[in-house]
Amino acid sequence: MKRHANHLLVLLTLLIPSSAQQIGSIPEHHPQLPTQLCTTSGGCTTRRTSLVTDALSRPFHAAGNPSVSCNTSPINATLCPDAATCAKNCVLEGIDYGSIGVSARGAALTLRQYLFDGKAYTSVSPRVYLLAEDGENYEGLKLLGQELAFDVDLSRLGCGMNGALYLSEMELSGNRGELNPAGAAYGTGYCDAQCFRVGWINGMPNLNNSGACCNEMDIWEASSVASVYTPHTCNRPSSFLCEGDECDRTTAGSGVCDKNGCGLNTYNLGAKQFYGPGLSVDTSKPFTVVTQFLTSDNMTTGTLAEIRRLYIQGGRVIPSTSETTNTGVAGIPGGYKGAITQDYCTARNTSDFNRLGGLAGMGASLARGMVLIFSIWNSPGDFMSWLDAGNNGPCNATDGDPKRIVELTPDVSLTFSNIRWGDIGSTFGASSTTGIDGDAGPTQEGAAAGSKLIMAAESGAGPAMGVGVGVTTTAVVGFAVLLGMLLS
Repeated sequence: MKRHANHLLVLLTLLIPSSAQQIGSIPEHHPQLPTQLCTTSGGCTTRRTSLVTDALSRPFHAAGNPSVSCNTSPINATLCPDAATCAKNCVLEGIDYGSIGVSARGAALTLRQYLFDGKAYTSVSPRVYLLAEDGENYEGLKLLGQELAFDVDLSRLGCGMNGALYLSEMELSGNRGELNPAGAAYGTGYCDAQCFRVGWINGMPNLNNSGACCNEMDIWEASSVASVYTPHTCNRPSSFLCEGDECDRTTAGSGVCDKNGCGLNTYNLGAKQFYGPGLSVDTSKPFTVVTQFLTSDNMTTGTLAEIRRLYIQGGRVIPSTSETTNTGVAGIPGGYKGAITQDYCTARNTSDFNRLGGLAGMGASLARGMVLIFSIWNSPGDFMSWLDAGNNGPCNATDGDPKRIVELTPDVSLTFSNIRWGDIGSTFGASSTTGIDGDAGPTQEGAAAGSKLIMAAESGAGPAMGVGVGVTTTAVVGFAVLLGMLLS
C-alpha cells in the first residue's frame, strides 16, 4: 500500500504546474576546497568543504531558450511580470569553473582576473563562496573569540588589483525557498554592507530596486603593494533588504549599513616599509595571514574588543606594526598597538561604523556566523586608488587602470591555501593538508610554524629580525598567549 501511495504522490507532483525557479540540465560540480577546524586541545580536523560561484556568474536563461538571458537590466518584463512567473520562466545552470578563472587543487584555490582565448583577454573576475560539507548550504564561520588563518601568494598582483578574502552574514541556505529551490548550491543569497542593487536578490527578481544588505568583515583586501582589513556594520542582523534612501549614504548619519568601515592600512598610517616586495612582510613570496578576534573576557561569548593581525613568513611571526604618523591614532588611550579597537575606530572618525554598532556590533555578527568569500577584481571607475594609491599605497593615480593592467600584466592571479580557523593560537600549529587531494598549495608557512618559530621583533622600517627557537605544536599556543600579553 505504501508503494502505491508513493507512486500516486509522484504522479500528482508531475501533474501540478511548477512555480519554482528551475534548475537546468548543465550539471554543477563544486570545486573541492578542504579546510580545517582547529582547537587547542584536539588539533585540527579536516572539513570536506567546497566552493560555489555566485548565481549571477553562471548561465541564467529563459526556459527552453538559452539564448535569452534572465540576468538583464532592467529585468525582462515579459519573462518576469511578477516573482512567481519569473521563477517559472527562468533556468539556472551549472558552470565550468575553469571558464570563470577558478582552479582548486588540494587545499589551494587560484583565482585569475583574465582568461586568454587565443586572440584576446577577457575579464572574468570570479567570486566564490565556501560551502559546508553537505554541499547544499554555506559554511557558517563563528569567529568571535577565535582566529582565522590562511596562506596566500599574491606576488602577481600589482597596482590596481584586489585579491579579497572576506566574510558576509549571508543566510546559510542562500535563502532557499519555494521560488528559489537552487539556494546556496547555486550561489544565491549574496549580500554585503554596500547594499548593492542588482537584478536578482536571494534567487528572486528584484522588482522593487531593493538593496541586499548584511554585516561584512573584510579580512583581506590586498595586492602585493598594499593591504587593508575592515569591519563594516549594519543596523540589523542577518541578510535583509533595504529600500530607497536607506540603501545609500546620502549624508553623514544616514543609511542602514556602514559603507566606509573602520579599516587598517599600515601604509596609510605611515608604515611605508612594512608591507610589500622585499619589506618586513615580503609579498614577493608566499606568507601566512592570521586574524584574531579577541574579546574583552577571552571567551567566545564576550564582547569583541580587538581585531589583531599577525603574519608568518620564513619561520617568523610578525605582528602588524604599531608604527604610525597619524597623531590621532598615536594618541588613543593606552597607545596604538597595531590593531583595530573601538578607540582606534573613534580616532579614525568612523562615524557610521560607530553609529551602526561599532566593534561590538561586528562581534555579534561574528558570533552568529558568517560566510567565507574569495574574489579577485579591479575597478575601471576608481582604479582601486582607495587601496593602493596616494596616501594608501605607492601606486600613482593611473597605475590601477584595468586597460593598463591587461596590456602590461594580463596574467594576474593569486592563490589562497590551507584555510583554517578555530581557538586563538590553534591555527599556528595546523598540520599540513597535503594528502587530502594530493596538493597542499604553494606554501606551508602555517604548518611549519608548528614545528619551528622565530618570534620576530616588531620593526617599522625594514625586515623584521628574530632569533630562531625550536618549539612543539603545544608550545605554539603558549607563544600566541605570550604575544597577546605583550601587545595588550
